Amino acid sequence: MFTQANETKLDELITHYPVKRSAVLPALYIAQEEHGYVTDDDVKYIAQRLDMRVNEVEEVVTFYTMYSRKPVGQYKLQVCRTLSCALLGAEKIAEHIEHKLDIGIGETTKDGKFTLMEVECLGYCDLAPCLQVNFDYHEKVTTEDVDGLIEGLK
Repeated sequence: MFTQANETKLDELITHYPVKRSAVLPALYIAQEEHGYVTDDDVKYIAQRLDMRVNEVEEVVTFYTMYSRKPVGQYKLQVCRTLSCALLGAEKIAEHIEHKLDIGIGETTKDGKFTLMEVECLGYCDLAPCLQVNFDYHEKVTTEDVDGLIEGLK
């Protein structure tokens, strides 16, 4: 299922928890790191390794926006749409990105570089609107910030 290096990493990881299922988040991270997203086979395999039901792993992987269930671009742009961000222009930011990259929410650019998503709270309500690019947060973003950010990533 995983490379030998990731199998070793998963084996080691499981030893850090008194209950195997507690390792589900980092196990999913390993799967995503290996395949670029969490595959159906990954979900089944992780369920087996952690003594969980497949639907329990599926519930976790679909709850957290940090995991992808289908291939995504090199840069995953996640616009927070929760109240604070919505009130301070998140919708305008998302629309700007859609127009700039010629993709809709949930789509990836033809070159595979960018995927745009709307997500629930990123935890930066006091610095809204917030945009997450892979694991980097950008607060109080403006359309001008987005332009500079995207140009820098091309």
